[in-house]
Amino acid sequence: MPEETRYASINPALIEINNLTKRFGTFTAVDNVSFNVAKGEVLGFLGPNGAGKSTTMRMLAGFMIPSAGQASICGHDVQTDGVAARRVLGFLPEGAPTYPEMTVTAFLRFCARVRGYRGAALADRVDHALATTHLEGVRLQPVETLSKGFKRRVGLAQALLHDPPVLVLDEPTDGLDPNQKHEVRTLIQRMAPDKAIVISTHILEEVDAVCTRAMIIAAGRVVADATPADLAVRHPSGKLDDVFRALTTRANGPANGPVPEGDAA
Repeated sequence: MPEETRYASINPALIEINNLTKRFGTFTAVDNVSFNVAKGEVLGFLGPNGAGKSTTMRMLAGFMIPSAGQASICGHDVQTDGVAARRVLGFLPEGAPTYPEMTVTAFLRFCARVRGYRGAALADRVDHALATTHLEGVRLQPVETLSKGFKRRVGLAQALLHDPPVLVLDEPTDGLDPNQKHEVRTLIQRMAPDKAIVISTHILEEVDAVCTRAMIIAAGRVVADATPADLAVRHPSGKLDDVFRALTTRANGPANGPVPEGDAA
């Protein structure tokens, strides 16, 4: 494994992950992962299928219990102070589950009520989320009638609904057309100065476009952590995709065994 490059920030860490590990039987999906993300940072969390990206993000969001290690959001331990941690987190999971029979507005109103909003504050938060994600034109449509791209935007809207200081976004532009991808990237750039943001993505151009920092994980272990520009110069081509292939090919191997079904990321 190459020596990990540590990226320092002058801002306090809003996300802290220490020695996070997840095992499924004898298979180790996430292996002693540690990193912090500060306010103003956009961390691109990269890795091939089965690397442990989604598992790490689920543990950070409190949807999966780690086998070992600890994660906290804005100082709140995800396991022992989970309610407080979730209040300051916006999470877009893989697949963006919704209630498909609800209209877009009804679903977002439901999410707002769950988060404690009522009356005018609830209406304001829903309207702002609709406008921010450009969903006004489909607000009265049932979610199940929307395209994959629009469903992804509904998932993003619920993550942004309460204006959280921390965002964890798993493949936020999955299924979006080029114009929609540009809109989401612009939105992330606009929000970045006031939040700590983690983006899991397979799209390396997205890292160059919006991320201040890139972390590559392979076989459950962090193999690189630096700015995109610093990572790119590690390969003679100067291309991030070549660095990605070199690091993940070297780190992956048969020793860890197959990925359990349902945990492909």
